[in-house]
Amino acid sequence: MIRKFISRVLGGKKTKVGQHEPAIIPVSTHGITRDRISSGSRRVCETLQGHGHKAFVVGGAVRDLLIGAEPKDFDIATDATPEEIRRHFRRARIIGRRFQIVHVMMGQETLEVTTFRGALADNTKKDEHGRVLHDNVFGSQAEDAARRDFTANALYYDPASEAVIDYHHGVGDLKQKTLRMIGEPRARYREDPVRMLRAVRLAAKLGLLIDPAASMPIREMAVLLENVPAARLFDEMLKLLTSGHSVKCITQLRDEGLHHGLLPLLDVILEQPMGEKFVMLALANTDERVRNNKGVAPSFLFATLLWHEVLAHWEKLKAAGEAKIPALHQAMDTVLDTQGEKLAITRRIAGDIKDIWALQPRFEARAGKRPYALLEHQRFRAGYDFLLLRTESGEIDSELGEWWTDFQNADGEKRAEMLMPEQAGDKKRRRRRKKPANSDVDRAPQEVPLGNDSSSESRAE
Repeated sequence: MIRKFISRVLGGKKTKVGQHEPAIIPVSTHGITRDRISSGSRRVCETLQGHGHKAFVVGGAVRDLLIGAEPKDFDIATDATPEEIRRHFRRARIIGRRFQIVHVMMGQETLEVTTFRGALADNTKKDEHGRVLHDNVFGSQAEDAARRDFTANALYYDPASEAVIDYHHGVGDLKQKTLRMIGEPRARYREDPVRMLRAVRLAAKLGLLIDPAASMPIREMAVLLENVPAARLFDEMLKLLTSGHSVKCITQLRDEGLHHGLLPLLDVILEQPMGEKFVMLALANTDERVRNNKGVAPSFLFATLLWHEVLAHWEKLKAAGEAKIPALHQAMDTVLDTQGEKLAITRRIAGDIKDIWALQPRFEARAGKRPYALLEHQRFRAGYDFLLLRTESGEIDSELGEWWTDFQNADGEKRAEMLMPEQAGDKKRRRRRKKPANSDVDRAPQEVPLGNDSSSESRAE
């Protein structure tokens, strides 16, 4: 901090970052009044400004408001250090290793508050590819703007004056429908390869064209994504797939060459005619849910992306003589283990994915008590929606999906009429399961069907 202070006073090279003055755009021009931002973000800015600090709503929220979209969250940038921020709020905690940020809780709202980042020093810790590993360097607002990835994200909104501060012509780029990188694109991608994914996601979400200077290096630098921690890649992929524009994102990922190494099995899926149709139907369904403000379950999404690889493994195992259900479980484990090498799919999400896949053979049983037990399964709805995607893509006969649609909507008497007659093999198996009335086995506790297990914790979709 002392070196940085001396550098500023003596006119060191770091001051060159902010030599040009930003554009101050008044509310009469941009039209964003303070009541358009969340109450929590207003209170955070007011509190920090009241203690003598600069504080602004920054980045995506400002960008979305300028294009007429509703922001999902409101981030704050300030000249206060993380420790100072925490002292000013009763409910606040510092998180992060690479760059510390503060989560401030205001009622039900959690605000992400970051200190202005300074220019990277020559001795900044990086890996052998140039990716920044440690970045707790604080600086001025101009330096912070220069450190942001795209001009459209380097926008600051002051709730007190209702002005937008624009250091890099971000407002003009938005008007020109261009996503432009701040700084030299190759250097910025080396600092953080995830920016390549972010470029695709933002361009698709905002309806922008990626500036040629930022787009040209992506294909040759895509290999740098292999060096990104799996957890970060998983988070970014989720943002991309739940952006409401996932179909366009996947198409552009392929056009930019970013699908190689990103989702190792996505290449195989997209090269299968049936698989590509199934995936695109699932993504279109996800986009529609996002646009209608409905929830999207990551487990369902990844179950659809990986299903046809599971199907291919399953068919090979059955052809080799494996029993149907054990073969399915073996195929599920193989695919998830392979995918887990690249994406940090959590154990809970992986468990939900397996539930959805494992239910698919059970939909084929439409006799006896099994359809009733399946209706009570905690993952029935997700499994049923997955079944409909399979019928819609042509993988299986649509009659099966129609039967389950009618069965779940029918009353008790109608359901009984719809049941299929049991096959001779089913009756023999049921007779073999019957035990002598006086046997020890008969006195053992009865096993509760999985779908009726009230003690099992329901997984959130």
